[in-house]
Amino acid sequence: MTASNRLETLFPTLEQIPEQYRPDKAIEQREYLVNGTLQLWQGPLAPVRSPVCLSAVDGIQSVILGSTPLLDSATAMTALEAAVQAYDRGQGAWPTMRVVERIRHVEAFLKRMREQREAVVKLLMWEIGKNLKDSEKEFDRTCDYIVDTINALKELDRRSSRFELEQDTLGQIRRVPLGVTLCMGPYNYPLNETFTTLIPALIMGNTVVFKPAKFGVLLIRPLLEAFRDSFPAGVINVIYGSGRETVSALMASGKIDVFAFIGTNKAASDLKKLHPKPHRLRAVLGLDAKNPGIVLPDVDLDNAVNESITGSLSFNGQRCTALKILFVHESVVDDFLEKFQQKLAQLKAGMPWEPGVSLTPLPEPGKTDYLKGLVDDAVTKGARVVNEGGGQVDETFFYPAVLYPVTSAMRVYHEEQFGPVVPVVPYRDIESVIDYVLDSDFGQQLSLFGNDSAQVGRLVDAFANQVGRININAQCQRGPDQFPFNGRKNSAEGTLSVHDALRVFSIRTLVATRFQDANKALISDIIRNRESSFLTTDYIF
Repeated sequence: MTASNRLETLFPTLEQIPEQYRPDKAIEQREYLVNGTLQLWQGPLAPVRSPVCLSAVDGIQSVILGSTPLLDSATAMTALEAAVQAYDRGQGAWPTMRVVERIRHVEAFLKRMREQREAVVKLLMWEIGKNLKDSEKEFDRTCDYIVDTINALKELDRRSSRFELEQDTLGQIRRVPLGVTLCMGPYNYPLNETFTTLIPALIMGNTVVFKPAKFGVLLIRPLLEAFRDSFPAGVINVIYGSGRETVSALMASGKIDVFAFIGTNKAASDLKKLHPKPHRLRAVLGLDAKNPGIVLPDVDLDNAVNESITGSLSFNGQRCTALKILFVHESVVDDFLEKFQQKLAQLKAGMPWEPGVSLTPLPEPGKTDYLKGLVDDAVTKGARVVNEGGGQVDETFFYPAVLYPVTSAMRVYHEEQFGPVVPVVPYRDIESVIDYVLDSDFGQQLSLFGNDSAQVGRLVDAFANQVGRININAQCQRGPDQFPFNGRKNSAEGTLSVHDALRVFSIRTLVATRFQDANKALISDIIRNRESSFLTTDYIF
């Protein structure tokens, strides 16, 4: 079946959708969480429109999944004040709580969260168009991440439970929270990537104001009661609405201590500038990327194509770690393009719940127009759409377009497309590719495909100071979560992994004393009588 034929029958009628995957009745959400209470918003609501459309007698119709609160700045500030009070300048119950007790609260939340798997997975499919397999994987991976975070904190606390003696000074070093954290996640992984900052921030003793992503908003609703019931009042507060209206006020207040954000570098910069004490603001940022895949002349071409297909088009290319530009040596570029097109033609386009589907509708309004603009710009400047049906649009669906030959004169050479457009740049001299990476504003990851050990080794050295991760004969990716995830230049600030996240949301504090009998006796009494939550030799199993 050709791409054109597939698009003609892409969107189903309601009756064609299996009953368990049909959209529920539209959800009018007015709840938001502040200070341990689900408040009801009586103001305006923002409609939540699905990228999945339905075929009807009178044509293609969009689906309204529901609506969420459009909170104003004053209401957002009540959430911030709740977090500030719960932190209480570091004296609150949560930041001073023993680690083992905070772990119990997070475990209680995880148990409640798992009960909502079906509801969250279904909303992932309908809200952002993520296929069923990947939606289930996102939920399960998030739960696994919480378990791994708990285990990592236990190990960190075990190492911190001992005293150290240096130069006649006895000390205990522990990690303590930083303060009030603002967490904002991305729409492409509205659960997983959001929770990779939210959970470490909470478990380390910070209090949190959490604003869900701009798409994938309703899927947080099934978790609101779990948040409310699992944590003390004010520790976690969930707000909704326009970032310009709500988040700007929070940052301008100067009461945010940690800014955890995954989005564009421009948005992050604009928000950071609003903070009146930027030197006191800890930022944990996952930002833009233009990750290149570099195909060398001596290469396993089948592997390079397979990894590049997945790397550039998994979840329609809507991943910060996606391969967003491919540099292919001129000696293999023709064979590469032929194999790439063959693989691409096998990818199934359809609705998220359909078995084996890879290509799905896009959630961002105006995205298909933007991508078409990139393709048209490249074509007018000498590129061709080399795959059959590439760039065809049907409502919210954009069939992947492979552009070749792409040059620096084209927008897609520089802009992060964040969608199913694959620019392929032929090269003869590897120095031109090295210069691209060195001159790029972004430095998250890259992929090298090749078998010549001398050349691959040289390129590893050339790029080691440019990006956060170099993948050899593999696509760019975040996992495993135990590995560091970071970036250089405009791509990130701070490092995330299961272990790194615990450190980035905390600071080391030392209690020290002279190694003298009276001081030793004093410390021993404090520990024996359990008179301090900080000074303790408890061992968490």
